[in-house]
Amino acid sequence: MSNIWGRNLRLSIFGESHGGGIGIVIDGLPAGFGIDMTEIKRHMARRSPGRGILSTKRKEDDEVEILSGMLEEVTTGAPLCGIIRNTDTRSKDYTKNLPRPGTADLTAHIKFNGHNDHRGGGHFSGRLTAPLAFAGGIARQVLESRGIRIGAHILQIGKHLDEPFSKIDEALFEKLGASDFPLINESNAGPMKEEIIKASEEGDSIGGVVECAAFGHPAGLGSPFFESLESSLTSLVFSIPGTKGIEFGDGFAMAAMRGSEANDGWLKVNGNITSSTNHSGGINGGITNGMPIVFRTVFRPTASIAKEQSTVDLITGESKALTIAGRHDPCIAPRAVVVIESVLALCLMDSILEGRL
Repeated sequence: MSNIWGRNLRLSIFGESHGGGIGIVIDGLPAGFGIDMTEIKRHMARRSPGRGILSTKRKEDDEVEILSGMLEEVTTGAPLCGIIRNTDTRSKDYTKNLPRPGTADLTAHIKFNGHNDHRGGGHFSGRLTAPLAFAGGIARQVLESRGIRIGAHILQIGKHLDEPFSKIDEALFEKLGASDFPLINESNAGPMKEEIIKASEEGDSIGGVVECAAFGHPAGLGSPFFESLESSLTSLVFSIPGTKGIEFGDGFAMAAMRGSEANDGWLKVNGNITSSTNHSGGINGGITNGMPIVFRTVFRPTASIAKEQSTVDLITGESKALTIAGRHDPCIAPRAVVVIESVLALCLMDSILEGRL
C-alpha cells in the first residue's frame, strides 16, 4: 500500500481517525518561502468538525504542530512534517466485527487481514483530509504569490442547486472563502440546509456536489496521457473519502452536445489567445490552455447513518442488524469545499514545480 503522491511536490499522509494523531510530510517545497500560519488556521477552520447542526458533533481544533521543514514560519527546504493530535475520540461507537455498509470497513478488513484500525474508519476516515487541507493551505499561499487564485462552492445538495460558475474573479473567490456555507447565490442556502437537517433528523444523510475553479495559472501545465493534469488532479480528488465522481468543464453534459457546441473557438485578445466559452474546463490534451480550470466533484451520502442497516458478523458469519451510534456529518459536501480547493492547489503546485514556471 502506498500513501505517497506527487512527482515534484511529494505528499505522504499518516495516522488514523482515533489514533494519537494524523499528519502529513511534504517534500519538495521551495526553501525561503514565508508561511502565514494565521491564514493556515483560518483555511483549516473551514474544514474543522463541530461547527453546528450541519456538521458532525466531534470537536477538533486541528492545531498543526510543525515537526520539521519550517523555521520562524519560513520553509527551510527540508521535508515539512505537520502533525494534528486527535483530542475528541469516542471509539466505543465502533464494533470491529460489524462492518458498516457503504464504508471501507469490510474492504480494509480483507486487505489487511483484519489488522486494520476500525475505530472511526481508521486510516480511511475523512479525518485524514485535515492534513490535506494543511498542505493545500501552504501550496495555496505559494500559488497566490504568483497570482494564481482558487475558489469553490457548493453546487448541489440533494435536488437543490446553486448557480454554476460563470464570471470567475477574485471578488467572488473572496466572498466564497469567507462563507461557512459558500454559494454563488446565497438565496439557495435555506433549501439546501433544510435538506441536510431533514436527513439528519431522520437518521439519514444526503449527497452533494462541489464545483471548483482556478484562474491566473499559466497555459502549458500538465502532460498528455498518463500524467495529464486531469489524471493527477483526479487521483488527489479521489483521495477524499466519499468522492464518487468528477467532471471537467461541461463534463457529462457533452454526451448530448455536437462538436460544434462543445468546441471552444480561439480568439486573440490584447495579444493573448483566449476563447469566449470554456466547455473544456481550461484543459485540452491534459494540458492547461490558459482559461479557468473548472471541475465538479460529487460526494455520496455519508455512509455512517443512524438508520438500521444490515451487515454480517465477521466472526460468526451471521447476518446482523446494525445501528451506528457514532458522530458523522449528515452531508460531506459543505466541509469538503476547502479540501477540494486544497487538492487543486497541490496539483497545480506539483505541475508548476516541474516546469519551474
